[in-house]
Amino acid sequence: MNRLASGLVGAVVEAWAELRIHRTRVLLSLIGIAVAVCAITVVVGAGALLSQSQAESNERSGGRPAMLQISAFDPDSGLPVPMDEMDAAYTTAIQRYSIEFWSRNTYFDSRVQLSNGVNAVYGEAVDPDYATMHRVRLVEGRWFTAADANRIAPAVVINDDLWAQLGSPDLETHPTVELMGEPNRTAVVIGVTPSSSDYVDFELTLMWSDVAPHLTAQQLAENSATYELWVPPELSVQLEQAVLADFQGSLGDDVEVQVSRSDYLSYVEGDPLLPLKLAVGGVAGLVLLLGALGLVNIALVTVRQRIREIGIRRSFGATAGRVFFAVMMESIVASVAAGVIGVAVAVLIVQNPFVREKLAGALIDVPAFPIEAALIGLVSAAGVGALAGLLPALVAVRVKVIDAIRY
Repeated sequence: MNRLASGLVGAVVEAWAELRIHRTRVLLSLIGIAVAVCAITVVVGAGALLSQSQAESNERSGGRPAMLQISAFDPDSGLPVPMDEMDAAYTTAIQRYSIEFWSRNTYFDSRVQLSNGVNAVYGEAVDPDYATMHRVRLVEGRWFTAADANRIAPAVVINDDLWAQLGSPDLETHPTVELMGEPNRTAVVIGVTPSSSDYVDFELTLMWSDVAPHLTAQQLAENSATYELWVPPELSVQLEQAVLADFQGSLGDDVEVQVSRSDYLSYVEGDPLLPLKLAVGGVAGLVLLLGALGLVNIALVTVRQRIREIGIRRSFGATAGRVFFAVMMESIVASVAAGVIGVAVAVLIVQNPFVREKLAGALIDVPAFPIEAALIGLVSAAGVGALAGLLPALVAVRVKVIDAIRY
């Protein structure tokens, strides 16, 4: 083992020394390899950010995998099941299956009093876990907690358009907004979210406990409530069937119960960015191939100029395998060195604050630079070096000792 290790180290040192002698010849070919490795590494590294961004965007609308949505209605009238009956069945399911994250949500129309008069707003009522389940992003303040259910003045989270209309007040001053209704209510703003719609200027979110008791049957029929459970993906099929059976048994056979997954993984298979990654990776692979061809030409020229040196080594007992390995290692060491430079440049590009802001500015869970991206770059460089060194190494092995000494 020690002999093998020392032989490998010696071959690497020898290859590096030869590269230093012929550095001018191999420099241009290595630039192409470094650029290609950099491109491959950037694709994988930036792809991790883009994949996370795409996943979080999907999860904001459909929920995180696996998200079960439950709804029930009277098939004759089309009206939803009364809220108290749904809440009872929902609470039973949460406790029976030890569901950690759950939320009820519904949409409603409301009005708020602003400085320029009464304005229509688009409202949503949710439970505190909704933010985790749908990756709600806040630009100011905080989200709801269970303690907010006990407030006399309800807590409200508004979008930044409505916040700007209020004068962008400091949330530490507990700004309020007047919710018009019967009766009017004063709500305290605790958080601000980015605007999520191009068609609705003002949006606000209240806790379910503050809104649900005030919704009429007609409002619930027009804006049906959704009951959600966030469950482990590997248990989603079993829990979907079990929850459906429990709700059907609790609400009766004359009610239509629907339980289904709403998260994007229920209808999207594989990586949605795979075509883009393959296209850019294919271009980078072509650049790698061109760099390898340049390295082959340089290596062949170098081997022919070293025929006398190779012949002397063979005459002193160097085996064909040792000569083959030495020439091969020169290409591998050169390409790996270029690969290290390419990976380093790729890390600097992907980790650049400007690039990360553009790619991951809206992310909640920003992934670190993936180790596999650097490994893929280095392995690609080593593979290209091995392929580029194969032909010169075979030429070096076929050199005859007598002809080489006479050369």
